[in-house]
Amino acid sequence: MSNIMKKKKFVLAYYMYRKWKKERRVKKLWVHPMLSAREQYGEFHTLYEDLRKDEAKFCDYFRMNYKTFDKLLDLLNNKLQHTNTNMRASISAKERLVVTLRYLATGTSLADLEYRFRMGKSTLSVIIREVCSLIWSELYPNYMKMPCMNDWLEIADKFEVSANFPHCVGAVDGKHIRVIKPNKSGSMFLNYKHYFSIVLMAVADSGYNFIYINVGAYGKDCDSGVFKDTAFWHNMINNTLNLPGPASLPNTNIALPYVFVGDEAFALHQNFLRPYNSQQLDAEKSVFNYRLTRARRYVECTFGILANKWRIFHRPLNVSLDLAVDVVKACCLLQNFIHKEEGVKGVQESLTHTELEEFLPFDSTEIVPTTANDIRDKYKEYFNSEYGSVPWQNNYC
Repeated sequence: MSNIMKKKKFVLAYYMYRKWKKERRVKKLWVHPMLSAREQYGEFHTLYEDLRKDEAKFCDYFRMNYKTFDKLLDLLNNKLQHTNTNMRASISAKERLVVTLRYLATGTSLADLEYRFRMGKSTLSVIIREVCSLIWSELYPNYMKMPCMNDWLEIADKFEVSANFPHCVGAVDGKHIRVIKPNKSGSMFLNYKHYFSIVLMAVADSGYNFIYINVGAYGKDCDSGVFKDTAFWHNMINNTLNLPGPASLPNTNIALPYVFVGDEAFALHQNFLRPYNSQQLDAEKSVFNYRLTRARRYVECTFGILANKWRIFHRPLNVSLDLAVDVVKACCLLQNFIHKEEGVKGVQESLTHTELEEFLPFDSTEIVPTTANDIRDKYKEYFNSEYGSVPWQNNYC
């Protein structure tokens, strides 16, 4: 048999096979019958109105009361509502928001949400991405804007009252957000705790609100390296954060700059204090470390509130990196939004024992320190003096 005949037979057999496959192919449904019953049996349509009748249940379900939910919906409604078509009606803005908040509040999988809300996984993924992105873009200008000078002064006043740390304008720390290992990422996201993560770098105030966040750095990177790569750090070292100038500590003539506080992982700077090395501590340095820890704990508590309110952080995020970043940013912004609308509930100020005692008058003609180490030493001296100490500090050193 010639090669030409063999080729013709091969082509004929191929086209016969394609025709046979086409005849056997079962036509896929545009919408699965189970999903098409969304308006009859979906969780939003069967449960939402009943939740509105019980505020406690509503708060447990959405992590916010219905007044806060309504305000959030009003802020997002115009951009979240899609146009109906001749083919089918679009999913309402309210239902989109409900699905997203439930996903963030429970950390459940998209497969589980599919059966609860009777929506396809691809639809749910698109909705969650869209809502999280809108939460950030619409709420960020009002609920996480960069503070002005008066805002910094207000933050410092609250730190002085709640943490007995004057001139503190924020606590800084990083949190590892668990993720499923991204494809072709090697060990870039493997952190020192031996799981894959992205880093949430945050600056928090004494009201457990986020002043600034940066999300998405590699899990392998150290906190100090991540912080130094942020716009916040560059603005701080370039004096463009609108921080107030050096001012006298209470009842003294010693002018010191306003500072942020962090743990040993961060670098010392004129506007950033870290603890003394634990291997070279004396009594006065121990007191300073304790007083700094009282202020720094607020960022740790802020992370704790975030993770306990939005249970999605209790498991690895099994989504793309872009969506993981959007989810984290949305949750941080929602925390600020809820705190502003409802206040902070159930948080014990366990370390704020008493008001400061009456300060003794103090006169000083010392020159204002300019180096980071000198500034830290002056804060140490102040905390160990009779006009800057608190009665219980030696019990914790």
